Amino acid sequence: MASYKRERIKDAAFRRLVSLALITLLGVILLLVLLRTNTISSLINSDTYEGSIEIVEAKEFTIIPKLILQNELSVVLQKKNQIPPRNLDLYPKLAKDRVVIVLYVHNRPQYLQVVIDSLSRVEGISETLLIVSHDGYFEEMNKIVEGIKFCQVKQIFAPYSPHIFTNRFPGVSPNDCKDRDDPVEKHCEGTPDQYGNHRSPKIVSLKHHWWWMMNTVWDGLEETRHHSGHVLFIEEDHFIYPNAYRNMQLLADLKSKKCPDCYAANLAPSEVKSRGEGWESLVAERMGNVGYAFNQTVWRKIHKKAAGFCSFDDYNWDITMWSTVYPSFGSPVYTLRGSRTSAVHFGKCGLHQGHKRNLACMDNGGVNIVVADIDKVANIKPDWEVRKYEHQAGYQAGFKGWGGWGDVRDRELCMEFAKMYV
Repeated sequence: MASYKRERIKDAAFRRLVSLALITLLGVILLLVLLRTNTISSLINSDTYEGSIEIVEAKEFTIIPKLILQNELSVVLQKKNQIPPRNLDLYPKLAKDRVVIVLYVHNRPQYLQVVIDSLSRVEGISETLLIVSHDGYFEEMNKIVEGIKFCQVKQIFAPYSPHIFTNRFPGVSPNDCKDRDDPVEKHCEGTPDQYGNHRSPKIVSLKHHWWWMMNTVWDGLEETRHHSGHVLFIEEDHFIYPNAYRNMQLLADLKSKKCPDCYAANLAPSEVKSRGEGWESLVAERMGNVGYAFNQTVWRKIHKKAAGFCSFDDYNWDITMWSTVYPSFGSPVYTLRGSRTSAVHFGKCGLHQGHKRNLACMDNGGVNIVVADIDKVANIKPDWEVRKYEHQAGYQAGFKGWGGWGDVRDRELCMEFAKMYV
């Protein structure tokens, strides 16, 4: 009888062990399905992760900022960032002289569709890798990118975006000071900017995303961290002309030969409303924020100025660069471009406005950009001379910034991004 009971106990224990193994296996399968597909909409409003973790398993050492307690969506997105590019079967090899393209986006699907359509017509696009960097996770934006078939494409998602943390930093915390609250009087958390205003997560996300993206592209991604050529950066409200890629290849090659003072190359003038001078020459001026490209050497110089970038009280990454980073290099910083634009800014709104289709900030809900025959083929001549704008308008050293970046937590998170991969 005792022997029979022992056998029953062993059988029960064995069944429990098998059940546990099956449950574990099922959990692994579900996680893999979750990562390989994009059915993570149910996590969008999830903020339930309570653990304290500094390092997650990855191909490289990926440090999670100490200020962040990740939630479920953040963990999933960080793992999705390690997935190889799509369309490898269609485009198995990249050109040796490729200019990698990085498109950074938020949540304006109508805008995104325009830039994707324009990229699909770009001569040479199939030779390179397109990286789409998302500030947060939005299903419609994700589906548009998943539909790209004209080149290799890799998606990365900012896992510490304020847009995926619904009730704590870097999103909105219940104890955050608002507007011009007095922290002592209100017993709230936050450091006001130079104008007395407290942080707005939607505003600070602009600078956070750009800085996280730069550190990730140059130092974190297997596909780009050893890339010795130029990387071209564009946004979701930029229309790219068919000749843009070929022109950028020429500019990247001519930069060191024609303009030793040029740190970058640009597809468009720094004045966003300008379509160029139409001269038979190249142009050197301050770097514009529409279609700019530079290489690892320039990134290393920028990265060394992380403290200045992260402490400057302005929520705009470009104004921060113009006002404090570039002036700290010790000599004028120029970018090289053609005298006819190869990219234009078509958005009518700033920040994150225009994300709803019926409210998109576009002329009559669409764009009407004329693409002439000269814009369809490379129109930069290697034998052109360079005209340089010696006295450049715009933000200069000494400008104090527009504010919005005074909270100590944002500055510390920014510095944590600079340490992620180095």
